[in-house]
Amino acid sequence: MTDPDERRIRVVLADDHTLFRDGLAELIQTDPAFHVVGQAADGDKVLELAPALRPDIVIVDVEMPGPGAREVVSRLRRLCPEATVIVLTMHQNSRIVQELLDCGAAAYLVKNIARDQLIAALHAVNQSPRNVLLSVARETLGRGDRDAGSRPLSAREMEVLRLTADAYSNSQIATRLGITEATVKRHLSNIYAKLGAVSRVDSVRKAMAARLINPVIDSGRDGDRPPG
Repeated sequence: MTDPDERRIRVVLADDHTLFRDGLAELIQTDPAFHVVGQAADGDKVLELAPALRPDIVIVDVEMPGPGAREVVSRLRRLCPEATVIVLTMHQNSRIVQELLDCGAAAYLVKNIARDQLIAALHAVNQSPRNVLLSVARETLGRGDRDAGSRPLSAREMEVLRLTADAYSNSQIATRLGITEATVKRHLSNIYAKLGAVSRVDSVRKAMAARLINPVIDSGRDGDRPPG
């Protein structure tokens, strides 16, 4: 007798927030067509799990530990060519959208998407993997590279950016500034959008190029750096 799970659409989730990831798994499996076969909290883990689990769909976040989103999407497409990669994130940035689609993502969805829209999107990309599916604000697509770096960073965003350049983690930045990790992530999202960056490293590189911060090697603050 055929195992019923073998007929279901296999999904792997990658997001560094356990509560969100568990809730997303439960939500997806309210549709009997789907079976969440694995979860990962960082880019390295999803790259390890996906080839072994042979998913039909891999859902990844943009901002999580490990390799950057572009590398994760590109390597997933090479390691699991039969799998469809969906980006599910809070970031709405035209450059990030375009670069991840260029890397092979089949869909770019924002986390405020409704449950029914998410389920419909999963069915759509599974049925037509060659099509591209977007769920972002219309004005996001209207912002080109000409807008990158045109909006100044706030004082708090500059603090977060400097600590990011000094290799502090989100939790360390939150502790140092007396804010929550969610607030740190929101500041990073704003920084990415304003600088036209797609990752922590990219934001630091662009900030140094724009002379918003000094090169890290010249910062002279080794005593303030977190332990390796």
